[in-house]
Amino acid sequence: MSSWEDEDPSSAAATTDVELLKRAWRNEKAAPEILHFDAPLVSRAREQIQLLEETLDDFTDNGVDDLVVSLYQMDLDRTLFLLRSYLRLRLQKIEKYMAYICKSDDLLSRLSQQEQRFAKSCKEIMEKHLEQSVLSKLPYGYDSVTRQSLSSTEDDMVPEPQLDTFVFCKTKSDVGAFQLDDIGEEVVDLVADDLYVLRYKSIKGLVEAGRIDLI
Repeated sequence: MSSWEDEDPSSAAATTDVELLKRAWRNEKAAPEILHFDAPLVSRAREQIQLLEETLDDFTDNGVDDLVVSLYQMDLDRTLFLLRSYLRLRLQKIEKYMAYICKSDDLLSRLSQQEQRFAKSCKEIMEKHLEQSVLSKLPYGYDSVTRQSLSSTEDDMVPEPQLDTFVFCKTKSDVGAFQLDDIGEEVVDLVADDLYVLRYKSIKGLVEAGRIDLI
């Protein structure tokens, strides 16, 4: 029985940073929860953007052919779009699930330092706003930001991502017989380059290990 911890060496095959950024963007867009921030990739993408901008400035100064300039500009625009979209998607998830993320060290560790500061700041601002505008006017026992009342045994007012959501995915290599549940009743044979519709919760480890891409 294969498990997601067994990383396939082919998943580390060389590819361009633009393709890696596109993959990270697709995975982030399709995943119901926030994924790990790829700091090295984002850093390289920013360096590439800076290099392209400097190259375009040099082309303009030296009167390089307009066709060549337009090709470099297209490459720059594509990289900028992917990077901005990737970061914007993550900020949207942080805003939606800030309370849920901030109470989990594991989820906080998935964020960049800037994202962690953003999440904590958003949570503090939202709690302060709710306290001043609503909660201070409610009777005792109903004035919690995270729980409906004192009788609640868990944070039932905190939005959580639905990990049981079905997602479209594509295997990057042969995984073999893979167990989808905790008791072994659901097993699927994951073949390289095949498309599947599976519960995200079952395959999240494969996504994190880079063996499956969300689409």
